[in-house]
Amino acid sequence: MLDLHTHTFHGDARLSPGGLAGRFLDAGYRGVAVTDHADHCNLDWILEHQIPGLIRFGPYCGINIFAGVELTQVPPALIGDMVRTARRGGAELVLVHGESISEQVFPGTNLAAIEADADILAHPGLISDEEVELAAQRGVALEISVRQGHCLCNGHIAAAARRFGAKLVINSDAHSSSDIPLASMRRHIALGAGLSEEEYQKAEGNAEKIASRILHRGRSLA
Repeated sequence: MLDLHTHTFHGDARLSPGGLAGRFLDAGYRGVAVTDHADHCNLDWILEHQIPGLIRFGPYCGINIFAGVELTQVPPALIGDMVRTARRGGAELVLVHGESISEQVFPGTNLAAIEADADILAHPGLISDEEVELAAQRGVALEISVRQGHCLCNGHIAAAARRFGAKLVINSDAHSSSDIPLASMRRHIALGAGLSEEEYQKAEGNAEKIASRILHRGRSLA
């Protein structure tokens, strides 16, 4: 079980990276991505300090720690450049904070993230059919969110992904230990969004495939 969207006290959350990893390990996870919010003001700091630290620290934790970012409140015209900058700077996973109905970002963010080939478009809200179809074509994964507020459009996202064959992943967007879902809750959220059991398993498998790509340099899943 993997979660590819979480936050630490280097962003707007409560836990240290080590504390976060330990809580996910205790909850039965084999891997977790640390994806603190980034924009033009703090991306350089994350790339210079947090990303290298996570990569050095991860092998000693008993759980795979993936070093990523969630680009948040970035003007759409700048998203493509920031995705490329994050990857060149060592981010193993690049998320973009989508157009959730509970936390607004710039209009056009969903499309810009897909066109930039972000790994995951987090909680994309009332994403359009055209954007879902493009995400399917470009291999950008759409998120089914466990987090309160962001989860309100899960049914819309699941149905649109089914129509166009877009990839789904299930993530917690955890900001504290109370946000970390057990396996049963992840499944219930997915089924509640309208996924079949087979679609749920495929979504979990999509996270495994993303993690495997990250680990292609020789690391292996714990």
